[in-house]
Amino acid sequence: MNQQAIRRAATATFVVFAINGFVFASWAARIPAVTRVLDLTAGEMGLLLLTIAAGSVIALPLAGTVVARIGTASALRTGGAVVACGGVVVAIALALGSVPLTAVGLFFFGIGIGLWDVSQNIEGADVERHLGRTVMPQFHAGFSGGAFVGALVGAGLSAVNVSMSIHLAAIVVLVSAAMVAVPRFFLPESAAATAGVDAQSAGEPAAKGRSAWTERRTLLVGLVVLGAALTEGAANDWIAKATVDGLGATESGGAIMFAVFVASMTLTRFFGGRFIDAYGRVPVLYGSLGAALLGLVLFVVAPSIWLAALGAVLWGAGAAMGFPMGMSAAADDPARAAVRVSVVSTIGYVAFLAGPPLLGFLGDHVTVRWALLAIGVAIIASILTAPAARPLPASERVGAES
Repeated sequence: MNQQAIRRAATATFVVFAINGFVFASWAARIPAVTRVLDLTAGEMGLLLLTIAAGSVIALPLAGTVVARIGTASALRTGGAVVACGGVVVAIALALGSVPLTAVGLFFFGIGIGLWDVSQNIEGADVERHLGRTVMPQFHAGFSGGAFVGALVGAGLSAVNVSMSIHLAAIVVLVSAAMVAVPRFFLPESAAATAGVDAQSAGEPAAKGRSAWTERRTLLVGLVVLGAALTEGAANDWIAKATVDGLGATESGGAIMFAVFVASMTLTRFFGGRFIDAYGRVPVLYGSLGAALLGLVLFVVAPSIWLAALGAVLWGAGAAMGFPMGMSAAADDPARAAVRVSVVSTIGYVAFLAGPPLLGFLGDHVTVRWALLAIGVAIIASILTAPAARPLPASERVGAES
């Protein structure tokens, strides 16, 4: 394939990841403000956040089929359009102070995010295969970088008391413009990958006659991603509020702590591909997940905001690599990449979106800051299953036969 087209596709994929991160962080950084506007407890806010998870849980398993039917670019545009519609509803709901209407908007927001996320990861895996080197962490660095900017924007808007409704309206305009322009530079659809998804969605035996949901390695990679995704998602949803409630910081201070976490994650993802190529996925996973566990504990038990910030740096660096490495591991076989990425993405994003709201309920009893320690269990599970992410031997790659 033309190298210039591959580079354009890589740039477009990076931009799509970055906008996704910006949109998500713009919401996450202002969760304390939304909680205050709607007069909710941590548990009630957790229940409200579950509506995002519910929408995504519906969309994620279907995303691979949608990509196969209409193509990655069209699937991404569809997801972006649903996100924009959900954002409009949430903006109106917050202006009215309506919790039920906010839940409706967040439900559609979750559907759009689910479709968007799977589509961008399938495209990222395809670009990575064409480039022949590890670049998935850099795409996820785009997500983290976008989230960092979104967090800073959220902190700034919170500091000057700009309403969340106006904030969301601006996001809707950004998403709508990006979805029209950027996906046109994606790679042409992979016939092998879409054929695999079509066979799965039709209930027919795909490559090697197995559903990706019954493959032991795919599910173990999903468990690796589950722990990493929960670690990242919990920080996205709760590190700002834990800083406000547990350390006595202002709302803008909580948003800045979130930005510190995201900045650490972004830098690690941007340079992490070099370590993966040099040392392999599994050693890097062990180091990353160990740093995440150490940073999480330090953030929770730190007596000062400065030590907590150091914990956030380690937490962000440690949480950075699990998800992108899981996507790469799922995409080792070109002929099975789309269905496996869809499965692993589903497992990861369910944890990313559904896990953090449950921490809100626990936070009602032990405070949000101490509730975060529960994530340690998932991190340990990811460490134990990390060997599943080893590169798939060529003899087991259906795509290698073609």
